[in-house]
Amino acid sequence: MDPIALAATKQAKAYHPFSFHVLALLMPFSAFGVLARLGLTALTTYSGESIFPLAYIQTIGCLIMGFCLALKEPITRYYPPAYTAFTTGFCASLTTFSGWQLDIFKSWLNANNAPRSPLHNAVDGVCKSVFTISLSLASLFYGMHLASIISPYFRAAPPPGRVFRAAAVVLAVCIYAATIPAYYLLPRDYRHQATAALLFSFPGTLTRHVLSTALNSVVPSFPLGTYASNAFGTALLGTFTVLQNTVDRPLSGATCTMLQGLADGYCGCLTTVSTFVAELATLETAGHKYRYTLVTWATGQIILVCIFGALFWGGSIEKSQTCVFG
Repeated sequence: MDPIALAATKQAKAYHPFSFHVLALLMPFSAFGVLARLGLTALTTYSGESIFPLAYIQTIGCLIMGFCLALKEPITRYYPPAYTAFTTGFCASLTTFSGWQLDIFKSWLNANNAPRSPLHNAVDGVCKSVFTISLSLASLFYGMHLASIISPYFRAAPPPGRVFRAAAVVLAVCIYAATIPAYYLLPRDYRHQATAALLFSFPGTLTRHVLSTALNSVVPSFPLGTYASNAFGTALLGTFTVLQNTVDRPLSGATCTMLQGLADGYCGCLTTVSTFVAELATLETAGHKYRYTLVTWATGQIILVCIFGALFWGGSIEKSQTCVFG
């Protein structure tokens, strides 16, 4: 079972990992995580940037994850689904493993056509790999440190009553349901930028939640569910990117918008760095930690090589998108 989901349900056995209370709160928090990721990406993407945009996203997501992990006891004692919403929903949707893997792969390819040598391409890819893991781990532990400072000031509160819990579920479902009219009523330019991604946010989180709950306990020293989520999501993102970069048959604007929504929403929420790093930090031995890290990272890169390789070097796709949104 996913350690995050398990921690959320230990304190109150009534909340099964797939109970409606848990799933309902995952809906809006997945959407909030996507919005935060897209907003941070837009804010930190500019000409002459010194730090690659995903570094901010992974760092902030892991910081919040560490904060929540350190406070899991008071949060789960109060209302277990809230803990799952913050960690499995928001933090895991804010961070993205598939986006990180694609960013590294684009460094090998020099997708921006920067005037640099193949050696510098390799250095760029290695740095994005090492720095992301280092920053994510450091942020996770710093978040735990911040939580330890304020935890003495937390006062025990009685669990919410039945009316409060019912209202929270209804509100959560309504917030996610609002993404459907938002897609149609907001300007068309918002669709590929955000609203299409919001539609696919919860399905991505739900897929990850199912996989981690079902598979993470199979191999105690290797969280198989999270690994499967990250590998599957990376494969999907690579496929969607290939379709968006095709040369021979450019796609329609509506199709491009849906592919972008699936990439940002479904793949972004299906894959996660914050949960990956949290699990990495809890593995017992250094050997288990290195194995989990290297196997997960290598799997993502091998998948992208297999998907991009023949098509890119055969000239069937471009390095940048050929899609025209409309």
